[in-house]
Amino acid sequence: MGALPVFRWHLAPDGYATSRQLRAHGLRPGGQGVAAQLERPRRRAPLIAYLYRVDLAKPVRPMTPAKWAALEKANTARRTCPRCRQDAGYVIPASLGMCVPCADAPALAA
Repeated sequence: MGALPVFRWHLAPDGYATSRQLRAHGLRPGGQGVAAQLERPRRRAPLIAYLYRVDLAKPVRPMTPAKWAALEKANTARRTCPRCRQDAGYVIPASLGMCVPCADAPALAA
């Protein structure tokens, strides 16, 4: 296997895109390997972005009703406080592990 072509930042030729750029156009790499890489020089190790060929990219798979339901269930679980069992209306911070009113309750009682 040969080495990957390396391009400087902002100088990649047409026909290559990062995974985020592909996603913005409704595409995905689709199992293809990395075709090239971009390097942005800096004092420490260079920043590297992997590039994929646009002509080999495939369309993004559509969300099925089952996937939408699973996503809604997961988001509801992230918003539900394990202590008071109520929907907080926001994602519970991992640092607290519970909603803000429940986390502040011991401080208010003291």
